[in-house]
Amino acid sequence: MPTFPSPQNFTLLARFRRPARDTSPTTPQRLRPWPVVWAALLVSASSLVSPWAVAQTPKRVIDSMAERTRACTACHGDQGRAGPDGYYPRLAGKPAGYLHNQLRNFAQGRRHYELMARLVDPLSDAYLGEMAQYFADLKLPYPVPTANNTITAERLARGQQLVTQGDATRNLPACTQCHGVRLTGVQPNVPGLLGLPLDYLNAQLGAWQTGQRRAHTPDCMAEVVKRIPAPDLIAVSSWLARQPLPADTRPAERVPPGPALPEELRCGSAPELSSPIAASWAPNPQHAAKPAKKGPP
Repeated sequence: MPTFPSPQNFTLLARFRRPARDTSPTTPQRLRPWPVVWAALLVSASSLVSPWAVAQTPKRVIDSMAERTRACTACHGDQGRAGPDGYYPRLAGKPAGYLHNQLRNFAQGRRHYELMARLVDPLSDAYLGEMAQYFADLKLPYPVPTANNTITAERLARGQQLVTQGDATRNLPACTQCHGVRLTGVQPNVPGLLGLPLDYLNAQLGAWQTGQRRAHTPDCMAEVVKRIPAPDLIAVSSWLARQPLPADTRPAERVPPGPALPEELRCGSAPELSSPIAASWAPNPQHAAKPAKKGPP
């Protein structure tokens, strides 16, 4: 490829322009070495511009899912650890089925955020599943909770009660019944509730209330949130955002023991929660240990 001097180099050459020809008979022609000087200057100028003119070797990029998902981690933080502003949630370590369902929800209009919709629109469902599995396989430590909003101890106690016990007067199950005893989620479709910023929790609960966030029908979370007054929702999110993570932050492998959810609270995104199998894990009285028989006196 030919090289061309920059304007700066033309200025440099101009400084050494050839003076007017001296026609005096006393100046011998052999003492005028201008052709040699011009040649040297041209070579020098060429060397000055060559770093800009020579094509640079393109940087080699490894074709990996980490590289392909840089558009995700630009908002959701390095390796999907969560964005710094409190609105972009953690992706790393979430159940793969849950992440896949959320990508589908953005693609199919059940969740509304234009940037996410544009990102996932050209991608196949199988590829969305690969992305979900990549983030689910990342096992990274969680940060220390930093929630410090003003709330009374009484309201925090109310939040803890709803999370761990529910509210029978409103036919509300405890959060732990679906999200796991440790609140770290349940494989393969139920997310954890700990390690999430307070602003994100409030935004999502509010989105469920207003219908801005939806899931596969039947939409159990939409029904649950309808039964919780706004002050209680704030109590729940405030308590959750203050809780430290357990030593084992992995999602539970199966639904906690207990009765299946009632018909009106079935989850289209997590059908395993409504399965009668959930109740079968509760201790069976017939299999309880029997007292040992006494021997002869």
